[in-house]
Amino acid sequence: MMQKEKYFMDVVIQKETLSDGSPIYVSHCASLGIASQGKDIEEAIANIREAIELYLEDQPETYDELSTNEPVFSVVEVTRNSKVASRVR
Repeated sequence: MMQKEKYFMDVVIQKETLSDGSPIYVSHCASLGIASQGKDIEEAIANIREAIELYLEDQPETYDELSTNEPVFSVVEVTRNSKVASRVR
């Protein structure tokens, strides 16, 4: 059995508020320039995964530009009027 090659996408999820005040989670995949959303984080992840799969199905040549290296992410905390930011993760 041939092992499928794995590709890693950068996805950022941000909580936003709809005009009626209800929360929505917007997921962005910057490397492909696509976005999706969900009523919670799990749904936002599932929806962006589906959007990525559909995008790559429609444009398979994009695979040549994708990384097979697992990315390393960091979150940086910044406080107002602070000259120094601390690394959170």
